[in-house]
Amino acid sequence: MAHRSKILDCTIRDGGLVNNWDFSVEFVQDLYNGLSEAGVEYMEIGYKNSARLLKATEPNPWRFLDDNFLKEIIPEKKFTKLSALVDIGRVDSNDILPREQSVLDMIRVACYIREVDKGLELVQMFHDLGYETSLNIMALSSVPEHQLIEAFELVKKSPVDVVYIVDSFGSLDPADIEHQVKKFQAMIPNKQLGVHTHNNMQLAFANTITAIRNGVTFLDSSVYGMGRAAGNCNTELLVSYIQKPSYEVKPVLGVIEKHMLDMRQKWEWGYIIPYMISGVLNEHPRVAMAYRNSEDRDKFVDFYEKVTSPEVAVTSASK
Repeated sequence: MAHRSKILDCTIRDGGLVNNWDFSVEFVQDLYNGLSEAGVEYMEIGYKNSARLLKATEPNPWRFLDDNFLKEIIPEKKFTKLSALVDIGRVDSNDILPREQSVLDMIRVACYIREVDKGLELVQMFHDLGYETSLNIMALSSVPEHQLIEAFELVKKSPVDVVYIVDSFGSLDPADIEHQVKKFQAMIPNKQLGVHTHNNMQLAFANTITAIRNGVTFLDSSVYGMGRAAGNCNTELLVSYIQKPSYEVKPVLGVIEKHMLDMRQKWEWGYIIPYMISGVLNEHPRVAMAYRNSEDRDKFVDFYEKVTSPEVAVTSASK
């Protein structure tokens, strides 16, 4: 099975949630070259959201990707294809060039289950412009079954290439992943599947392997696990683990050695106790992230008591 898999590295896009996309051009170029040498199929170079719609005050090239800027950064494409992610309501159709005029190959649409219809409208537009497309349905661990069934009726008819199982809160285990994959395969047998895991419970790699074994082809990962809060499945682990002659881990190790040890000193991500707690409780990591930015960052017992006290449980249930 594994030889069919494709790794999509989202270090810049998901890692940007850790450091507010404070990546140097040199790092992004070194990452792109390293991933190309490593045989990684895709690199997500940021968000293609609209600065105007998000009323952004500061320019951020990786959060609001511009095609002219991209052409300067990546003047010649190598092995690795480029993707960008968009969010519902944050993308301006006037910002999207036809694929043959763009450096991007794939545009992925992130949405919650209640917005699948809007997500698929965007997918249709990107598909018509020539891009590969994916639909990444977030926060799956809390979606009622009947909503899934309705949503998938629409997905089945759409031109979307890949549908992602996203473990937004890092709360799923391998048995859950297997269950989700089988459910997706039964409901949308005509689509390729992808998986996006988080490492709150140290299961990102195990969950990704489980997905591979069950026929999922698109695997999200990031170098050194860099991603929001607990981070993602590690690119270097997948490249080493999957038996595919084109994969070579050494260039990825080079990127970590040259850039990411320093980054890890400056910014925090990975398996950290408040993130573990939010994963175990199937909660969004935003509360834990705020806590890690406060004076009390290491008061784990206090954090645990806060998030498990009844009044907190009530507010989070109603969100």
